[in-house]
Formats: sequence, structure tokens, C-alpha cells
Amino acid sequence: MVSSGDQPGGQLMTTTEIENFPGAPDLTGPALITKMREQAIKFGTIIKTERVTKVDFSARPYGVWVGDKEYRAHSIIISTGAAPIMLGLDREWDLMGRGVSACATCDGFFFRDKDIAVVGGGDSAMEEATFLTKFAKSVTVVHRRDSLRASQVMQDRAKANPKIKFHWNAQVTRLLGEDHLTGLQLTDTVTGATSELAVEGLFIAVGHRPNSELFKGQLDMEDSGYLKTQGVITNVPGVFAAGDVQDSRYRQAITSAGSGCEAALEAQHYLAEHHSAD
Repeated sequence: MVSSGDQPGGQLMTTTEIENFPGAPDLTGPALITKMREQAIKFGTIIKTERVTKVDFSARPYGVWVGDKEYRAHSIIISTGAAPIMLGLDREWDLMGRGVSACATCDGFFFRDKDIAVVGGGDSAMEEATFLTKFAKSVTVVHRRDSLRASQVMQDRAKANPKIKFHWNAQVTRLLGEDHLTGLQLTDTVTGATSELAVEGLFIAVGHRPNSELFKGQLDMEDSGYLKTQGVITNVPGVFAAGDVQDSRYRQAITSAGSGCEAALEAQHYLAEHHSAD
């Protein structure tokens, strides 16, 4: 297994608490990743903490390069994940899991009866804001324009929810708080005036970017960059994709783990059917 040195473990490494992974009621994201790694090693997995720089899926055995080092394999599982598009603010990553989140379904439970904010104006932002009203005392949607990009049905649903308020023509320009988020500095996109909004949570819902750049021209993908699959099967025989790199909808640790298991079984079946002929 070749694991990128940038952030081995992916988005779970920035998740302090986990609510929906069976069997891990008291584990943090990094602790869960550590246990997964230990289990993989126990059963013989060799982990290379390196960054893949090139792939070649034109013929088997397929090629994977780390700089000048070349690996060959008859089957490959891609699980490069996706990264949330962030706001680019100072201390954004420092406060991740300490009030800042990019996943409402992952972290909403931990903001019960608190005032929180959601940044974004599309369907994802409206969906997350509506979902968060199950837990939060109030949800303020911060949007840099005076109208939403979301579909009308999603807009109507959010605007009809008494817990959701809207802060129009506003951009988050500073995160307040030391160890945990205590508020936001907002800048009016029309007048340039600044104000503060007291919240204990900020959910960034401006989209995700799948880590699929490496596979352009090699695998079929959506315009958004997510790999096209039938289940976990890509358009190249023997190459499978699991988790957030091919899942634009759920993006959960548990669904990624499930598709990873599916990809492993598919690879096993593929090798059993084809490898003996090579």
C-alpha cells in the first residue's frame, strides 16, 4: 500500500470525535486511523509512506511511480479521497475539530443547543444547514451574495425553517477564539464594513475536490473530477476505486470503509480469474 505523506489517513486525521463508526464510540479520528493501520500491518500489509507521481493503466501489469521508483501490479485499488474546499483563513486548520468542520453529518451531533454558522449558498450548504437544525439552537447561513445558488426547493425548505437565519452579502474574514471557535469576523461584500457573529461552530459547505488529478486521461471521471464507477469498478479492468474519490454523495468514514471492503473483494475475484493467465 502506498500512502501519501501529505496526510496519511485523510480527512479522519482532522476529526477529533467520531459518532457514526460502529465499534468506535470513544475513538478520535487519528486514533481510529492508527488502529486501522495496526490491523493492516498485522495481516501482512506493507505500507509505503510516499507520494505517487504517475500511473500507467494502459497495459497490465499496471505501473505506479513514486518519483523514479516504479511499482507494477495486476490490480490496483484507488482510495485517494477528497478534500474539502476551505476558505483560506488563518488558523482554519488549527480550529478544525475545535469548532470548524466541513461535514455536518459527521459532526452535527456535537453542536447540540449551540449557535452555529454555515458558509455557502448551494444545495450542499442548504442541506447541511437544514440537517444541523436537528441539533443546533440556531443556524446562520453566511453567503457572499444576496441570493442563493441552491435549487428552489432547497432554498424554500431552508427559508421555511425557523431555526435558520441568513446573513447576506457577507464573507468570513477571520476566525475568533483561541483553543475553540467563539465567533466569526464578517466583512460586508458591498460596503466593506466588518462585524462579529458569536457562534461556537462553523460548517464550511462550499464543496469538495476529489483527489483524482493523477488519473486524468487514464480513468473515466465526472466533470467535477469524481471517478466514474459501477459500484467500485472503473472503466479499466482490474482497477477499482473506493471512498470519497468516487463518492460525491455520502462522504462518510463508514461508507468509505464499506466500499474499500467491496473493492478489496472485487480485486481478489479479478486476480483469481485473470492473474493465472499472465
